[in-house]
Amino acid sequence: MRDTRESRLLLVLLVSIAFALITVDIRGGEQSPLDGARQGAASVFGPVQEGVATAVDPVGNAVAAVRDSDERHDRIKALEQEIMTLKREAGSADGNRARARELDKLLKTAGAGGYGVKPAEVIAIGATQGFSWTVTIDAGTDDGIRRDMTVLNGDGLVGRVTTAGHSTSTVLLANDPDFTVGTRLEGNRELGFATGRGGNALTVQLLNGKAKVKSGDRLVTFGSQAGKPFVPGVPVGEVSKVERQGGDLTRTLRVRPYVGFSKLDIVGVVVEAPRKDPRDNVLRPQPEKPKPTPTVTVTATPGANGQEDRNGRNGQGNADDPAQGDPPQGDEAGRNDDPAGQANDVDQGAAPDANTGDEE
Repeated sequence: MRDTRESRLLLVLLVSIAFALITVDIRGGEQSPLDGARQGAASVFGPVQEGVATAVDPVGNAVAAVRDSDERHDRIKALEQEIMTLKREAGSADGNRARARELDKLLKTAGAGGYGVKPAEVIAIGATQGFSWTVTIDAGTDDGIRRDMTVLNGDGLVGRVTTAGHSTSTVLLANDPDFTVGTRLEGNRELGFATGRGGNALTVQLLNGKAKVKSGDRLVTFGSQAGKPFVPGVPVGEVSKVERQGGDLTRTLRVRPYVGFSKLDIVGVVVEAPRKDPRDNVLRPQPEKPKPTPTVTVTATPGANGQEDRNGRNGQGNADDPAQGDPPQGDEAGRNDDPAGQANDVDQGAAPDANTGDEE
């Protein structure tokens, strides 16, 4: 439509008519003269409006979903991050409690043996040592750690320090095939050498081939000169199998170590050896075996009870129970058997005669 003078006059006229109708409608209120026209227009255009809304609403919802998707995605990411943070905090709390228990066991073991220890945490496995069984700990020369120091935890012998850096050290584990430590059996003091076999097993060669040993016997470290590389009295493990080989000068034992080498966390490096050999004091007391409770069985004999009942009914007394039997017979028998009673009866009977004689 071209912008002409007639079009402008038509636009002004339409706007004026619209304002006039609005004014009349507002002043009329509920009785507006335009109410009928409004209802007619609603009845005509209402279905058309509903149809258009039905067709357009899905498109509008899709556009709104696309517009809000970024906000929802950001909200989901924030919630996932919050969940991960809560899980990490819960896991950290559980880990701290577990480490506190490990540290408590370590300090108790060190106290029992008189060892001065530097606690450390295992931070790596097999560091730069090829296929050897080694771990790296977060303590080094700055913490007083030196090469050939004993490493233990709350359960027993872990290994020895092979290299020490400023802040970290490498520990050769006791289950490594190149690891060897002198041992002593609990009780009989038999000496031997323990060697790692990989995994969770050790082999011990006893110097005495005729030594008396059985499964369940426990071993501790024998100790080295000046406590290096091993201090005495550290629990090593217990015998799981005794290999019987005739004619050998030594005796071979299979030993199950106390330490779980695949789950090391808190360990202690012995920086000060004990003043005296703790012997077997570091070993935990053996649990007492339960003693069997003796049982007493009482068996009643029906025949004997029946015989006693018949004797009681017949008036026959029991030699063990003087109350059984016929009471009159018992009283008569008592008087007949008591000479003193008879004498008393005679005296009582003679007394009236004597008095009668005096009266006469």
